[in-house]
Amino acid sequence: MRAVVQKVSQSSVTVAGECTGKIEQGLMVLLGVTHDDTRQDARYMAEKIANLRIFEDDDEKLNLSVKDIGGAVLSVSQFTLYGDCRKGRRPSFTEAARPEQANELYEQFNAFLQEEGVPVATGRFQTHMEVALVNDGPVTILLDSRRNF
Repeated sequence: MRAVVQKVSQSSVTVAGECTGKIEQGLMVLLGVTHDDTRQDARYMAEKIANLRIFEDDDEKLNLSVKDIGGAVLSVSQFTLYGDCRKGRRPSFTEAARPEQANELYEQFNAFLQEEGVPVATGRFQTHMEVALVNDGPVTILLDSRRNF
């Protein structure tokens, strides 16, 4: 499982003109799922993201998590995080999980975040989404449940 995590002052996702999710201060998470991901990967990512210390404390040090600041997560499924561009010019998405498996693990990830006490807003799985955000910092972190990076 891979994630792009961005600290935001606001973020929203729109599908066909309808806002399906919106947050103020918190994290915008793009989540990709691969074939052999499991519930354990979803739990690891949710726990890591909920407790990731990338918000400033009173001394302007990155010491606080989204939980600490009472923030929220806008979670968007993003199969293109498994796009392989090493050959040619058109990405291959063979490493992305099939939609049924990806959606199940995406929903499980969101549930695990909520169990961590983090409010979660979402996009709409397998649709064209328009994502807007104000990256605060900017702070952007890449995570991989296999710890490849």
